[in-house]
Amino acid sequence: MAVWLSEEQVLISSEVIKSSGVQFGTSGARGLVEQFTTDTCAAFTHAFLSGLQDRFSFRQVAVAIDNRPSSPMMAKSVVGAIKQLGMEVLYYGVIPTPALAYSAMQDGIPCIMVTGSHIPFDRNGLKFYRPDGEISKADEQAILTANVQFASILELPELNMCSSAAEKYANRYTSLFNDDMLSDKRIGIYEHSSAGRDIYSTLFESLGAEVISLERSDEFVPIDTEAVSDADKAKAKIWSVEHKLDFIFSTDGDGDRPLVADENGDWLRGDILGLLCAQEMRIEALAIPVSCNTIIEKSKTFKAVSKTKIGSPYVIAEFDILSEKYTRIAGFEANGGFLLGADIEVNGKALKGLPTRDAVLPALMLLSAAKNITIANLVSDLPQRFSHSDRIQNFATEKSLAILAHGIDAPETLIKSLGFDESVVDVDITDGLRMTLTSGVIVHLRPSGNAPELRCYAEADTMQQASDIVLSVLDKVKNLDIVLW
Repeated sequence: MAVWLSEEQVLISSEVIKSSGVQFGTSGARGLVEQFTTDTCAAFTHAFLSGLQDRFSFRQVAVAIDNRPSSPMMAKSVVGAIKQLGMEVLYYGVIPTPALAYSAMQDGIPCIMVTGSHIPFDRNGLKFYRPDGEISKADEQAILTANVQFASILELPELNMCSSAAEKYANRYTSLFNDDMLSDKRIGIYEHSSAGRDIYSTLFESLGAEVISLERSDEFVPIDTEAVSDADKAKAKIWSVEHKLDFIFSTDGDGDRPLVADENGDWLRGDILGLLCAQEMRIEALAIPVSCNTIIEKSKTFKAVSKTKIGSPYVIAEFDILSEKYTRIAGFEANGGFLLGADIEVNGKALKGLPTRDAVLPALMLLSAAKNITIANLVSDLPQRFSHSDRIQNFATEKSLAILAHGIDAPETLIKSLGFDESVVDVDITDGLRMTLTSGVIVHLRPSGNAPELRCYAEADTMQQASDIVLSVLDKVKNLDIVLW
């Protein structure tokens, strides 16, 4: 039913979004909490849903949140906008992003996740899913530029929660394995403020594991699975010994990026976890971001490995190309999030494709691969090439871009400014600036798409060398005088 608005009541979605300062990053719209006003959340919601109505038929929209203190209020704004359109809302409360996406895809409806993933609690974001999966970069631009008219929400609705999405998500994985698969395992769940912390223990226990809950937090903890803190590295070592653990499982804030540790309490790099998962699943073709370890593309396990820009939309876009030749396709990112690009069979049972980052699948497939061997040995049996990453927080994006521009024009000058006494033999600007040196060392600089941060990735022949390179490069970057260039 059309609602007629007086001229002073009309808001235009593109104008509200532009004035808010919120933009899309590598995954979702991100910004400071104060930028996500009721009008901003409503503008994004109206713009997103209006762009779907010519392509899909739906009368319901699913919504969920992470554990950030700002998320419930943002969800109310999103739900209010959906109700303005006369649509029914399925509100699932705090659940992982992949749980929301999977449930919505099975129901053939769009969904919106209120989450800032791993970024600090003073920021938040929105992730959008069409009925057929995660939105594309073209969809993002359409949302930003849509001129949808709507009215301010004068009274925020109450949120009435249902639980079916969490149940569907857990059953998706427990149905693949015998209920005693983990009967000899002691698994620690580093719960912190993860959106999936109320699901994981039951899921692992249903497969026979003894589960120990670790460090649940009532305050939001911004876990970055690509830049594990020294404190978390030390905790995992202590927990592993103290509780005699075979495995530690955790995720980032919205549960789409895994963080797993072996029997020794050593956290695995996300791309190594993805590699082991893909091997166990007998994946034929992979799409992975350029930041992933080079042993993956050199592996003889896969028939094809495509390298993309960083961000799940780019990985997903590559699935369309790979699916022309291959049936078992997947992708993963250096942060560990695993994307299943097609329906396949696992253990003789059907597993529906889920083309969005997921944390549970790679963890379970790693445990499946480690039935007769330790996880540490699985990792050590791989070619010994190591990658590491970290970031400078609160680093102006303008300065990051200036450093990259200088490096693209004069890579030799930049690499010497960063302390290396060797030449650059290859420059890759697929995403950021990725320089391969004469020694085989790789140094990759990239501004974050979600926050004012500069990330450095390094690849070398030892973990210590890769770690030292990242530490040294980031330290020198802070003191680069870009004004003189």
